[in-house]
Amino acid sequence: MFSQRLLTFVSLVVSAYGLISQTELEENTAKGLRLISLQDGVDPIWMTEEEKLRLMADDTNFFDVTEFYDPEEEASDRRVAAALEITYTAVTARRPEVVALLAQVSQSQSQSYLNSLTAYNNRYYRTQDGANAAIWIRDTIAAIASQNPASRATATLFTNSFVQGSVIGTIPGTNPSLPRIILGAHLDSINSSNPTNGRAPGADDDGSGCVNLLEAFRVLVSSGFRPSATVEFHWYGGEEAGLLGSQAIARKYKADGVQVKAMINFDMTAFFRPGSREVISLVPDYVNANLNTQLGTIIDTYLRLPWVRGDPCNYACSDHAPWHQQGYPAAYPFESLDVNMNTVIHSASDTTSLAGFSWSHLLEFTKLAVAAAYELAI
Repeated sequence: MFSQRLLTFVSLVVSAYGLISQTELEENTAKGLRLISLQDGVDPIWMTEEEKLRLMADDTNFFDVTEFYDPEEEASDRRVAAALEITYTAVTARRPEVVALLAQVSQSQSQSYLNSLTAYNNRYYRTQDGANAAIWIRDTIAAIASQNPASRATATLFTNSFVQGSVIGTIPGTNPSLPRIILGAHLDSINSSNPTNGRAPGADDDGSGCVNLLEAFRVLVSSGFRPSATVEFHWYGGEEAGLLGSQAIARKYKADGVQVKAMINFDMTAFFRPGSREVISLVPDYVNANLNTQLGTIIDTYLRLPWVRGDPCNYACSDHAPWHQQGYPAAYPFESLDVNMNTVIHSASDTTSLAGFSWSHLLEFTKLAVAAAYELAI
């Protein structure tokens, strides 16, 4: 929550969202100020980097819109794009080919991936380790693609304004006119007490989601999967710093007219409180209700875990939010109800040895990624 000092600071620097001129934007950005959106429908505010770090330390959700703010767009009151109308077909029968794919999901391979990611001191978006983690993911999926040339899969590094890139892995569809399927996770991690130098293994937040996507990509590409619609795997940089990487790509796709059938966000998928009921929690807010229903049918059909309606995640809580903001259908399957979630994220304690970290739980989300990619794109 805001301290009184922060509230006083905010009152001094607040500027009306629709009234920020291009000149003001350029001048304040040159001073190192950041434009921060804290609540839906409320004007953003200028903050110093120190004040932004305080938000991160307090685990306050926000969009950093400094690089994406468009005075003309704001003047026309087009902050949230109209939602796209997408029809989904309920999944009620198990396809043998999907069952065969799920059997290929490997715990040992997943452990290898996560060991590599947690070996970095941290994956903070402004550090060289953070940049190297993105390159490692790009190189890992590029190797998978090169070993399976018939898949025509590709791996690219998306350049951000900060040192850490985002990564896009693509399995091209046989019908490129169909809307794309996107599975996303964030590759950065943070130690709230010492973002730049502190130890932040980020095993659950969000090494788990990164591993879900890495293993799903490996299984699908190595199997010769040829979807009708293109399937993309996104690993975003700078999530902890205001959803920077996902904002950049979602806004670019919207500007380029890219159609998306579904964006599914995997952020924290490996933990549930010991002794609690093990579930997949479908976040209910800032998502597409029809896509949530579709995921529920996929979970019911293919996974051993039940799904439940989750707790509200609130404004700007993870990388599905920028896609929802741009009018794309998004969903966010989460590791548990909030009362049973990992409470030591953003610290040196977010490791695989934490009581409650579960490889079998993590693998269920990998299976969800595989099954959803297949059912939505075939």
